[in-house]
Amino acid sequence: MTDPRAFHGKVAIITGAGSGIGRASAVLFAEHGAQLLLAGRREAPLAELARLLGEAAVYLSVDVTKQHDNERMFAEAQRKFGGCDIFVANAGSEGVSELIENYPMAVFDEVMSVNVRAVFLGLKCAMPIMRARGGGSIVIVSSIAGIKARNTHNSAYVAAKHAQVGLMRTAALEGAPHGIRVNVVLPGPTETEMVRRIGRAVRRARPSARARRCLHSCRSSVMGPPRKSRK
Repeated sequence: MTDPRAFHGKVAIITGAGSGIGRASAVLFAEHGAQLLLAGRREAPLAELARLLGEAAVYLSVDVTKQHDNERMFAEAQRKFGGCDIFVANAGSEGVSELIENYPMAVFDEVMSVNVRAVFLGLKCAMPIMRARGGGSIVIVSSIAGIKARNTHNSAYVAAKHAQVGLMRTAALEGAPHGIRVNVVLPGPTETEMVRRIGRAVRRARPSARARRCLHSCRSSVMGPPRKSRK
C-alpha cells in the first residue's frame, strides 16, 4: 500500500488491538488516514497505542464475547466518528496444548467463545451499520489452522479457526448484495505474544515427533513479524 491517504475518511474498529497483528494493523490504518476505535480486554496497551496514534484513535476496554460490549463498541464508533466502514475481528484465544481426551471443557468453551462467538457478535453488529452506509469491509483474522491441522494437541483452536472461515463464507454471501465485503486472512507463524505462548505450551506437552517438527518450523526463518519492515 503506497497511498498515504488510502483510508482517509474511513472508520475502522479493530479488536485485539493492543498487541501483535491487531496493533500492527492499527498503526498501518492510521498511517493511511483511517480513524480508529481500538478495542480489547487490557486497557493499558490500548491506551498506550491510542496515545501513539493521536487524535485519529480512541480506545475502549471490552469483552468481545459479550453482546452488550459489542453493541457498546459500535455505538462508540458511531458517537465519536459517525459510523464504521471497516471491522477487523482480530481478538483470539489459543487455549491449551492437550489431547482431545484430556482437553478441559472450560478452556474449550473459552476458545470457542473468543474465536467464534465474538466474531459472530461482531458481524451481527457490523453488518446492519455497514448496510445503512452503503457498504463496508470486514476482515476476520483467522489462521493457517483454519484450513489445516498441522499438529496434535490444539483441537479447540483448529476447530475455532475453521469455524471462522465458515462464518466468513456465510457473511460474505449475506453482505454481497449490500456492498459489504467479508474476508479472512490466514496468517502463518508470526512473532506475536500468542504464538510464543503456543510454543511454550507445545514444549510442555511433550508432543509427537511430527508436532515437534511443526514447532521447529515456527521457530525457523519462516516466522515473520506482525508487520514487515519497509525497505
